[in-house]
Amino acid sequence: MNNNNNKAQIGKVAPDFEAAAVFHEEIGKIRLSDYRKKKYVVLFFYPLNFTFVCPTEITSFSDRFEEFRSLDTEVLGISVDSEYSHLAWLEIDREDGGLGRLTFPLISDLKKEISNSYNILNDSGVALRGLFIIDKEGVMQYSTTNNLSFGRSVDETLRILQAIQYVTENPDEVCPSDWEPGDETIYI
Repeated sequence: MNNNNNKAQIGKVAPDFEAAAVFHEEIGKIRLSDYRKKKYVVLFFYPLNFTFVCPTEITSFSDRFEEFRSLDTEVLGISVDSEYSHLAWLEIDREDGGLGRLTFPLISDLKKEISNSYNILNDSGVALRGLFIIDKEGVMQYSTTNNLSFGRSVDETLRILQAIQYVTENPDEVCPSDWEPGDETIYI
């Protein structure tokens, strides 16, 4: 269930949703609020299944999933495709143009309500490459949006996630530009 009156905004609780998803080759339901008080969430939108840039991003996040897991973080991918299209794409091996087995769920936003609530639906009706990091309280801490033609960096997503977690645990400190774990911070 999606609350369209609640648009995504940094520092506010992320818009909740319940939607069909495919995980481990099975269709089920995912609700964003189920992760609240339990895990950080990296929620990333991609335009469409069976395209060119999308599988490079999706498989990169999947291949690095253990790094996210070690940071107490769930990764969720979402597009405006149906759960059946997700399942079909997952059933094709990577070498043959599919995704193969993933380590995180792919969510269906066929009605485009979730993409709309996160302000990333373009005029053609597909999601831009939006990425959101949501903390354990359900508050959106980070967002970035790319146009359709170029992908995102898993390294940068991990770096930002670690900075968010660091300042959450150390509220009297902030992370300067290009901060990496172990670097000096600034006391405020």
